[in-house]
Amino acid sequence: MGQPQVETAASALRRPSLYHAFTRQAWSRLRADTPMPLDEAELAHLRGQHEHVSLDEVTDIYLPLSRLVHCYVAAAQYLHRTTADFLGTTTAKAPYIIGMAGSVAVGKSTTARILQALLRQWPQHPHVDLVTTDGFLYPNQVLHERGLMRRKGFPESYHLPALIECVSALKAGQRRVTIPVYSHHFYDIVPDQYQVIDQPDILIIEGLNVLQTGVDAHGHRPSVFVSDFFDFTIYVHAETAIIRQWYIERFLTFRDLAKTDPTSFFSRFVDLTDGEAQLYARLIWEVINEVNLHQNILPTRERAHLILNKGSDHTVQSVLLRKI
Repeated sequence: MGQPQVETAASALRRPSLYHAFTRQAWSRLRADTPMPLDEAELAHLRGQHEHVSLDEVTDIYLPLSRLVHCYVAAAQYLHRTTADFLGTTTAKAPYIIGMAGSVAVGKSTTARILQALLRQWPQHPHVDLVTTDGFLYPNQVLHERGLMRRKGFPESYHLPALIECVSALKAGQRRVTIPVYSHHFYDIVPDQYQVIDQPDILIIEGLNVLQTGVDAHGHRPSVFVSDFFDFTIYVHAETAIIRQWYIERFLTFRDLAKTDPTSFFSRFVDLTDGEAQLYARLIWEVINEVNLHQNILPTRERAHLILNKGSDHTVQSVLLRKI
C-alpha cells in the first residue's frame, strides 16, 4: 500500500471552507496592542537548541496567538461561571486545556514554551503549566520486551489508558495530579520522578499523539480520546522534506553535545564520522519518524483549531484558524 497523499500548506490555503487563512503579515496585525513581555535572553532560554525563533517571530505570530487564546479562555471562564450559577452548584476549578501536535523535530516544544510564557503574562490566568505526552511512553525495557523500540512514538508505544485517565483528572479539577517524566537526555522514562500539576488556569499538553484516534497497544480503538478533553488545539506543520533536514540537524547537535557527556543517549554515536552520522539520522527518520508522521500524525492535522505553517527557515509563513 502506498503512502497517503500529503497536502501542502499552499493547497490547504486554497481550501477556504474549513479555515480562515492568514498570511504572516495579516496575522501579525491581530496582535493589536498586546505588549511584548519577553527579551532576547528570555527567548534564548525558551527556544530549542536547533531552533531559530526571533523576537520578530514572537511579535508577528505568538503575540496574536496569545491574544486569541486569552479571549477564548475568558469566554470559557464566563461560560463556566454562568453554568454554575444556573445549576446553583460549585464545581472544582477546571483548567483550559490546549493540545499541541506535530511531527518530531518540527518545533512543538519551543512553540509550547513560548506560548506558555506569553499566556502567563495575562493577569486573568497567571498559572499556566506545560506537560508532554512523552511521559506516557512505555519505558524502554517494556518497549524492548514487546518489540516496539522501532515503533517508539507510534500510538501503540504509549500507555494511552493512563494518559486519558490523567487528562480526565486534570479536566475535572483534581488537585496535585502526578505525571511521569521522560528524559530526552537518557531517551527513557525517569524512574520515580513526576511532574505535579495542581489546578492551573491553563494547561498546554504537547505531543505527537494528542490529536490521534488510533488503536492502543492491544489493537483496540478507545471510546474516549485525549482530544475529547481539549478546549483548543494547535498543529505545527512543515513539509516533510524540511522536517527531515531539521531532524538530521538536531541529531548532529545532540551527538556533538554527547562528546563531552558520556551519560547522554547520543554518546553511542560520537565515534561516527559526520557523514556516517547524517546517514544514520536519515535512516532513523525514514524508517521510523517519517512513517509515523504519514500514518498517524499528519492525518490529524485538520482536527486542529489552528495550524501554524512553517517554512525552511523555521519561521511561520501562514496561519489557518478553524471557522467557528
